[in-house]
Amino acid sequence: MVLSSEILNPLSIRQQLHLSQERMSYLLRVSCKTLWRWENTDASPNSKAKAHLVKLKQIASLAQKVYTPEGVEEFMFTPLEEFGGHTAYDIISLGEYDRVIAALAADYEGLGY
Repeated sequence: MVLSSEILNPLSIRQQLHLSQERMSYLLRVSCKTLWRWENTDASPNSKAKAHLVKLKQIASLAQKVYTPEGVEEFMFTPLEEFGGHTAYDIISLGEYDRVIAALAADYEGLGY
């Protein structure tokens, strides 16, 4: 049986998305110290942060299917036309996870935007 804490490992998700602790903590709306505790101790995220982690895990999983590790980083931090000149990170920080997931899904299916 796989525990939800293993599935929603903040460190693993953060590394897959090439995010610093500062950027990840901003997306999760917690302090860097709190994120550090989640990554390095048995402490687990609250329900609100878990909901954000579920979406970030979806983004990370799909991004890794579509891009190389370097490509994931480029996708996250390059301003893109489909995001109105913003980066995927910017869009995620606004809570618009589904826009990023849709862009990745389109790339996965070879449709692009």
